[in-house]
Amino acid sequence: MSILELIEKRLEENFALHEQYLNPQMVRVLKTIGYDRHYVKAQGAYLFDNQGEKYLDLLSGFGVFALGRNHPKIVQALQEVLTAALPNLVQLDASILAGLLAERLAAIAPPGLERVFFANSGTETVEAAIKFSRYATGRSQIVYCQGGYHGLTMGSLSATGDPHYRQGFGPFVADFKEIPFGDLAALEKALINQEVAAFITEPIQGHGVRIPEPNYLPAAAALCRRYGTLFVADEVQTGLGRTGKIWAVEHWGVEPDILCVAKALSGGFVPVGAVLCRRWIFDRVFDRMDRSVVHGST
Repeated sequence: MSILELIEKRLEENFALHEQYLNPQMVRVLKTIGYDRHYVKAQGAYLFDNQGEKYLDLLSGFGVFALGRNHPKIVQALQEVLTAALPNLVQLDASILAGLLAERLAAIAPPGLERVFFANSGTETVEAAIKFSRYATGRSQIVYCQGGYHGLTMGSLSATGDPHYRQGFGPFVADFKEIPFGDLAALEKALINQEVAAFITEPIQGHGVRIPEPNYLPAAAALCRRYGTLFVADEVQTGLGRTGKIWAVEHWGVEPDILCVAKALSGGFVPVGAVLCRRWIFDRVFDRMDRSVVHGST
């Protein structure tokens, strides 16, 4: 039996399978709010169920499907790669595909971001940004904003300013400090001792869609420069055109030291994220041949 035949045969078992093997509470949520549909097709901005109904997908995978679902050019590119029998994941090699993608990202990155590190998700890009910031500056403190969302692994969760996601998972990574979003005085107070490795923020807070005052991000970046703190822009939700510009920081003319991107980068098919950073940061972390694998994953 082919995978397509298996899916067709058991399509309407999806909720039962999730109840038994995955997350039954999510199934309860879907049934409670009337989202217990059996989708059979996705195209562009729309989902189609087994009753022939058509739905406008306003969630778009929480921002993953910026180009729509099953975009034909992305499907074609993936099919070409999958049928090319490329030597993927050769550990003692330099992947041509990773090099080409890094080249394209560097070409559209904000000024000064010349190095690229690839990860498997948005939260992993934040983890990398935290580690890179600490190593490059020799400092340990990380400042983040109340209401911000940076992911659910332990480092990124330590920088997520939403009690709903943090409750019961502590204690968190040490030396993380929360300040109000948009409060420049609080930011300067946190930075003034010159012990902060990085200030991390979403240009626009995705959970609640909070847009900062016009002067906040430029002034925050200036404060970071003054006190030797790296400015980390988490563009996992806002990057790659979702706000009308390639990067949300462009609306305010801000040039971050590190930028995190994921979600839309995948086209909705593969888990991938990227950290774009200044050359000196990257070269300080990977400063010797024996440290060439000091951070990474398969």
